[in-house]
Amino acid sequence: MNFQPYPFERLKDLLHSIAPKKKGVSLTIGEPQFQTPDFIQKQLKDSAGELRFYPKTSGEDYLKKAQLDFVKKRFKITLKPSELIPTFGTREVLFNLPQFLLFDLPHPIMAYPNPFYQIYEGAAICSRAKTIYMNLEKHNAFKPILTQEQKKQVNLVILNSPNNPTGSTLTLDELKMWVQWALEYDFILINDECYSEIYQSSPPAGILEASYAIGNTSFKNILSINSISKRSCAPGLRSGFVSGDEVILKDYQKYRTYTGCAIPNPLQRAGAKAWQDTQESEKIRQKYAKNLQIAQTIFPNATIYPYSFYLWLEVGDDIDFTQKLYEEEGILVLPGSFLGRNHIGKNYVRIALVYEEDILRQTLEILCKFLYSYLKKGI
Repeated sequence: MNFQPYPFERLKDLLHSIAPKKKGVSLTIGEPQFQTPDFIQKQLKDSAGELRFYPKTSGEDYLKKAQLDFVKKRFKITLKPSELIPTFGTREVLFNLPQFLLFDLPHPIMAYPNPFYQIYEGAAICSRAKTIYMNLEKHNAFKPILTQEQKKQVNLVILNSPNNPTGSTLTLDELKMWVQWALEYDFILINDECYSEIYQSSPPAGILEASYAIGNTSFKNILSINSISKRSCAPGLRSGFVSGDEVILKDYQKYRTYTGCAIPNPLQRAGAKAWQDTQESEKIRQKYAKNLQIAQTIFPNATIYPYSFYLWLEVGDDIDFTQKLYEEEGILVLPGSFLGRNHIGKNYVRIALVYEEDILRQTLEILCKFLYSYLKKGI
C-alpha cells in the first residue's frame, strides 16, 4: 500500500532546517487548547477501576443511550438502538467503514471532497477504490459536486459538512438533494459531521435531518458520523458514533468485532457524561464563536464561514508563506496543498482557531501584518 505522509509529517520536513527568530504559536492542528470540563475528567478518574473489564465492541447501553439522546435533542430525530453504533472516535470508523462497504465490489469507486481529511484517502487506498475528487474551490463556494455520470458510477460518497478545512457548510436543502441522489443512483452517502457543534449562531443541518425531511425515514443508504472531540474539548476520549441505515449497521457491527476498536469502559463512562452535557458544551461553543468573530474582524476581506474552527486563508504561495512566517514570527500554519491533491488547496493555509481569546487575537494580528507585508512585497 502506498500511503502519502500525513500533513503534519510533511510540515515537519518542510521546516526542519529553519530556525525561527521568535517564539510563536502553533495554529496547525485542530486540537482544542481549552480545558476539558472538570466533570468529564472526574468521571474518567472515578471509573478507572473498570479497566479490569474487557469493553464490549458494541458499546455499553449507557453510552449508546447518551448518544441517542444527543441525536434526539440536537437533530429532533428519535433513532432506534439498531440505528446507532458507538465508535472509537471518528477516525477509526472513517477508515474501516469504507473498507467494509466496498470489500465485495470488484472495481469500487469512492468520492470525497478535495482538500480533505487524509483518512478518506487512506480508506480509499485500503479499499482499492478509484477516487473521484470533489474539488472545493472559490468559484463553487467550496461545495462538493458530482456530474450525472459520476453519480451513476460511484459506490460511496463521503461529505464533510461543516467542512474541514474550508468551513463551507451544506444547507438542509442541499443535503436533501444529496440524499435524493443517493437513493436515485443507489450509492452509500456518509456525512462526516464532527464539526456540527461549532457554530456562531444557528446550528448546521445534518444528513439524518435531510433524509427524514424527504421521507427516507429508514435512512436507506445514509450514514452520519459524529464525535465528542470538538464539542467537549475531549479528543482523548475517542468517543464517536455512526448512525443511520440499520441494514448496513447490522453487518458492520459484526465486522467491528474483529477490528479491535472497543472503547475502554472508563472512556465510555466519561464519554456518556460528555454526550449528556449541554451547559459546558455551550460555553465551549461560545468560545469558538468568539474566535471566529475575532478572525472575521482581523481578516475582513477573507471568506470566513460561521462554522468550524478553521480559517482557510488565501496567501499566495502557501509553501513559501508557511516557511517565511515560521522563520520571521515563529507561527506555524498548515499549507493548503498538503491537504489536497492535483493542486487543489494550493495558495491557501489552514489556521486552527483553538486558543483562548487573548492568545488567538494577538497571534492573528501578527499574522495579518505579516501577510500584508508578504503580499505587498510579492515574495
